[in-house]
Amino acid sequence: MNWKVLALCTFVVAACSTSNQKPIVGTWKLISGTITENGQTTVTDYTQGKSFIKIINDTHFAFTLHDLNGDADTTKAFASGAGRYTLNGDNYTEHLEYCTDRQWEGHDFAFTIKISNDTLIQRGVEKIESQGIDRLNEEKYVRVR
Repeated sequence: MNWKVLALCTFVVAACSTSNQKPIVGTWKLISGTITENGQTTVTDYTQGKSFIKIINDTHFAFTLHDLNGDADTTKAFASGAGRYTLNGDNYTEHLEYCTDRQWEGHDFAFTIKISNDTLIQRGVEKIESQGIDRLNEEKYVRVR
């Protein structure tokens, strides 16, 4: 096989594999989060003193938050979770199977997402009736390259 045919075949395979990938797949760094609950809004800047990433593959997601202050006891500043998700158009639903805060496990959280270039905005209601949690959550992520 001559090298031009091989190069063309390689290009076609690469183009097909990336075009079939969901745009949400990748690693995302949380920049800011806005929570509205009981009429009060709290904005958190995740670029100062903490790092939060979300990793999404074709079927699952995982997130982790860690404080960057360097304290000896980081157990208070660490959170993680993971599970399956579904994506239909801009409707993204996470089924949280694992979480450091166990009251969140086993719940579904529906969001609307918008991806523009390397920015992901995720917005939806987080509700756990048994815990009295009912809040609007909007998160802004940037893609990690």
